[in-house]
This record gives sequence, C-alpha cells and structure tokens, in this order.
Amino acid sequence: MVAAVRQAEVVVYGATSGGVCAAVAAARRGLDTVLLEPGRHVGGMTSGGLGYTDIGDVRVLGGMAAEFRQAVADAYGVAPGRYAGPEPHVAEEIFLSWLERAGVEVVFDAPLRTVVTSGDRIFSAATRRGDYAGGVFVDASYEGDLMAAAGVSHRIGREDRSLHGERFAGRREVMPGMHNFPPYISPFRDDGTLLPQVADGPMAEVGEGDGGVMSYGYRVCMTTAPGRIPFERRPGYDDDHWELGRRLFRHWREQGYEPRAGRLVGLEPNLPNGKCDGNSLGPFSLSVLDRSAWAYPAAGPEERERIRLHHLHHAQDLLYFLTHDPEVPASVRAELSRWGLPPDEFADTGHLPHQLYVREARRMLGEVHLTEHDLIEGRRHADAVAMGSYHLDIREVQRTWRWVYEHPDPIPMVVTEGYLSVGVAPYQIPYRALVPRREECANLLVPVCVSASHVAFSSIRMEVQYQMLGHAAGLAAAQAAGSGTAVQDVDVAALQEELVAAGQVLSL
Repeated sequence: MVAAVRQAEVVVYGATSGGVCAAVAAARRGLDTVLLEPGRHVGGMTSGGLGYTDIGDVRVLGGMAAEFRQAVADAYGVAPGRYAGPEPHVAEEIFLSWLERAGVEVVFDAPLRTVVTSGDRIFSAATRRGDYAGGVFVDASYEGDLMAAAGVSHRIGREDRSLHGERFAGRREVMPGMHNFPPYISPFRDDGTLLPQVADGPMAEVGEGDGGVMSYGYRVCMTTAPGRIPFERRPGYDDDHWELGRRLFRHWREQGYEPRAGRLVGLEPNLPNGKCDGNSLGPFSLSVLDRSAWAYPAAGPEERERIRLHHLHHAQDLLYFLTHDPEVPASVRAELSRWGLPPDEFADTGHLPHQLYVREARRMLGEVHLTEHDLIEGRRHADAVAMGSYHLDIREVQRTWRWVYEHPDPIPMVVTEGYLSVGVAPYQIPYRALVPRREECANLLVPVCVSASHVAFSSIRMEVQYQMLGHAAGLAAAQAAGSGTAVQDVDVAALQEELVAAGQVLSL
C-alpha cells in the first residue's frame, strides 16, 4: 500500500532559526505550512549552543530577528540586548511557541531521502516520515540538501582568488595570531609518525581554491552553578590523541606564558543565570581542524554521522583533557574544574548540544552571486530584503604542518591556516541571492545556503541574518504559492513593503 502524500502550500526543510522564521512567516499569512526537521529540535545553532548572538551593527537588526531579540528580553524581564543571547532551552521554547501559535505542522526525525521534480519545479520531498508535496519549498538547512537533491547548482569550500577577483579568497598566508600555533612545535612523534589532530598532505598555494570549509565544532553551554555535571572521562578517551595539546602547553611554559582558562574555551558568563557559551578560542580549541569537516557537506548520512561523532567526542575529550591532564597548567585545571554542564540544558543529548556547528556547507549559485566586493564596497541592490553587517569572519580551515627552512636543517612545524577578520559597513542582501537560476528551479527559496562566495558567506552566515532571510523567504514563498508564480517572478516591491511593515531594515 502506497502511503499518501501530504499536500501543503509551503514546505520548509530544516528547522534552523531561518527555517522556523520562514515557516512561521508563511503560516502567519494563512498558508498551510509544513516544517520538516531531520533531528528532534528546532532552532539550529540558536538553540543548539550558540547562545552568544553575533549581531554586528544593531541598526540592521529587524523583522523576525528583532522579534526574537524582544522575545528573549521578555522571557527574562530585561531590556533587549541585556544579555549576549538566551539560554539554549529558552531559545527553543520561543521558537516552539511561535510555531504552535502560527499553526505550523512540525515533523521531526524527517531527514531527506529523495526529491521528485517535474520540469523546473520540485513536486515532493520524500523523508523517513513520509512524502511531502508543496507549491513552494524552502531549503533552510545548514547543508543545502534539498537544494542539491533538486539539481540546483552550488559550490562547496574556498574558491580560487581569480574566480571573482576577491582579495581574500583561496588559501590564506600562514600568519602569526591568536588562532595560530606558536613556532617550533613538531607535528611528529618520536617514531616519525604524524601526531593526531594534524592533517597531512600539502596545502594549496596561497590564493588557490582548495574546497576547504571553515572548521566545525560544538559550542558548549557551561555553568558554575551547584548541581553542574563535571567533565568526565569518556569511554574511548585516548591519551595519545592529546599529545599536540601537551606540546603546546610545554612550549608556553618554556616561554614563561601561562594561558588563562577563559582564553582557551571562553568562560565569560555572558548568558542568563550565570551560564556561558563555550567558544573556539586560540590555537587549540573546540574547533576540529584536521580537515574532517571538508568531507561533510557532500557526505551521505553514515559518513556525516561519523564526522559528527568525531566532533562531539573532541568537545567531550577536550574538556576532560583541560581539567585533568597534568601537562595542563594547574591554574587552567582549577578554573575549568569550577565549571560543568548545566543539567537543565540538552537533557536528551547528554547535556551536550544537539547541533553540530556547521559554519558553512553548500552555497547556492543563484540569480545573483554575492562576493566580497558587494560587502566591502557596500553595493546597492534594488531588491534588498535584509541587511548584514558582521565582519568577514572566516574561522580556521585547517591545522597541518610544513617544513621551515632554518639553518642548518629544515624544521617541521605545526601551522594553523585560514583565519580572517575584516570589518565591513552594513550591506544589503538581495532577494535574487535567495532564489536559484530560473532554468534550474522555479519553486525553491534558499535563505541559509545563500548564493555567495566563501568570503562573502563568512559574514552572512550569522544566525540573525538567517532569521531575517528566513522571514523574507517565508513571505516570498507565501506570495508565490498563493499566486502560482515562479519564485523568480515574485513582486519584490510588494515583498519589501510587507517586510518593512514587519520592521525589516532594508537600507540605512
């Protein structure tokens, strides 16, 4: 017996914060809307560990992103912006309440299996939980799986500098800085084999594209409150895996430098109720830099799960290493031992986040492709549907090694590569960056894996931008589904009017 296909006017895939906003925006317009989520939670990174909200210029914050910020303030009875962000469980509660009030049907445990297309349109998406047909689809996943399955063109990783003439594209120079390894740390064991956590193989030439993506990791919510769950030794913890960290601490000790625990994982109590959002700071952090993330965007489910567990175990084991290994400075061990995992967060995932921080995966090649020139030069777009303002923020891409030619013999050294931070003024994000090329798909919007280069995406990728772009995508989907037009033919002027009426900022 063939299961019935669930017919909806708008189908959103991926309950990231952008996906929630898209689904709620369409449902508020009265459209029958289904939100398909591969996992068991809504909110993506906003509820999955990224409590610290990176905004940039607060003047560009509008629409549903501003509505969420106000909802956070209301939840705690404070002014907007009083905290750097909400506790993860509060973020999810806000999103769930929005979805319920808007009447969105949320389907959990629904990873995408296949997509059925007809001509230039998606007809239905098959998931583990059934098949879902829609007038318009929104791919709000971090990975862009629906977009890819529909045959929409996209790229993964760093492009060559020559492709768009971008100054900051491609492989970066290895430069000193807070995220790089200090010199003269060998990547080899005494027997000549490579240490764990160091990628092997040559780097591309400076400026060349190599397909590398920004490192992934887990943003860990921590607390000093009584009842906290201590960082414990995981079954499978491998002492040898942390030799690189020991060498780093030995080097610092020899140089007379004693790192602070807060500069290793971020211990600023920047969330309500004394909690903090553990960040990836310094050369040895929660980010996994062995290039394993490079394979994730195009990998199948089994390979993705292997990569996800590799990153999760790294987070668990790093916290244990930093609190127990005798090579870690006593001051670091003592300070981190004051912290633990909050028992009221992530109860169904061992109190570690349910969401891997996928900083970038696929990026669509849409009607307009944003590059660093659009952001740095502040190019105007008549079809702007949101604004961004966060700096170009490319996190480290790889930790590898190279020969450094010192007298009398070359020395192998560990190096970290890829980090970049360049300020930009507020810039517009056009509607055409959210839609595929007309000939490829006429009923799909993509507010997360937007059409942008690796460099441009490094600024756009912030959660507040996803929320504002999801808002725009949901309203555009409602308009296209209601009129039966292609998403490329949406009345952008009418869309802009509706966004502005909802508080979206389209220009300063």
